[in-house]
Amino acid sequence: MNRLTDHLIIISFDCLSSSDFPIIETLPHFQTILQNGALVRNVESIYPSVTYPCHATIVTGNFPNRHGVINNTHLQPGRSSPDWHWFRDSIQGTTLYDEAKKANMTTAALLWPVTGRAKIDYNMPEIFANRPWQNQILVSLLSGSPRYQWELHKKFGHIRNGLSQPELDDFVLESTVHTIKTKKPNLLLVHFTDLDTQRHFHGFSSIEATDAILRHNFRLGRIIEALQECSIYEKSTIVVLGDHSALDETKAINPNVLLRKQKLIKTNNKGKIVNWHAYCKSCDGSAYIYVKNDHDEESINKVANLVNSLLQDPNSGIEKVLTGAEASEKGADGNCAFMLEAKKGYYFLEDYLGEYCKTITENDVTSDKKFTLATHGYSPEKENYHTILMASGKGILPGTHPSIRLVDEGPTFARLLGLSLGNTDGRIIEELLAL
Repeated sequence: MNRLTDHLIIISFDCLSSSDFPIIETLPHFQTILQNGALVRNVESIYPSVTYPCHATIVTGNFPNRHGVINNTHLQPGRSSPDWHWFRDSIQGTTLYDEAKKANMTTAALLWPVTGRAKIDYNMPEIFANRPWQNQILVSLLSGSPRYQWELHKKFGHIRNGLSQPELDDFVLESTVHTIKTKKPNLLLVHFTDLDTQRHFHGFSSIEATDAILRHNFRLGRIIEALQECSIYEKSTIVVLGDHSALDETKAINPNVLLRKQKLIKTNNKGKIVNWHAYCKSCDGSAYIYVKNDHDEESINKVANLVNSLLQDPNSGIEKVLTGAEASEKGADGNCAFMLEAKKGYYFLEDYLGEYCKTITENDVTSDKKFTLATHGYSPEKENYHTILMASGKGILPGTHPSIRLVDEGPTFARLLGLSLGNTDGRIIEELLAL
């Protein structure tokens, strides 16, 4: 298979929405991509539309129930901060970076989700110290490329302020520019989360979100400039994409409160979970309900009655209920008993003590980071909920296209590099490519 580009640079601006296009099209560095490249105004995300499943889909071309990353975090009932799907072994099957490595291409990834311990030449995975005894720098070093990361830390670590934004993305940017200039990778994956963070804590259309888009324009310009400075710009393809959109919300709902009342979650006198028969696992705008034992008919029936009553209640915040089989048909985890979809304005948390529904204020968000003012994870069928893709450079056919799916991106990126991801859920979007 012929190769269409020498260097594929994939830039993920987390939570970049098709609704952002009126701003994007006015910004100079985004204009550089748009004027000479391809634009897809509406990219349909996956279910659940949260960051880790989305990024696993982008590099595999498969839905979550096939690549295995069915949520951001693992099912760990009662743990206040569950572990994330940080590591490559969460992904079933091959990936874009695996195939590039097999073809002796140089690969690099910066804060790309689900790349911990992946076979990537220059890897700074997205992972954080999730336990009090862990050290952030050490956790990262041990999960990626130690020498490479240590070099970046020495050069640019002063820019960071823990995991706070926009400093984290500023650190990632300088690391990306340095990597382009010194490593000239054939495949570079970079993930920026500034916009997603601002939308969570300030709202979808907030001034803070707009400011993050402006910062992303600057970051894109620096990356373009780096490619030009090391004389690989003409041989490169730049892809700018989002993974999901977001929707404003004001109410958090906690089905686990009701499951506990039904004695499907059992706690001790300190309020800690000691056993569970059913548990609601949040995906933010949607949620899985798992029953621990598939043969526990009593618990299954209790859960079924509960979710049906919620669906009938106009104030429950539940828009739709899917069975496990129906969830699987949408590409989500078929091992759940049910999947719940929240109405606009609502999202799910996993609290099992306190109230079922809580109205969220800005003070709540300031005092406790589990609360947000905008979120994602909703069904990709939600109205005005698409993300976006832009691409320019070698191998790209300029033009505007109405829509594709997130699962189509991986096979298309593989084709640019003359690679194949095999039999995928997505297809190669040949209309984007100068074949």
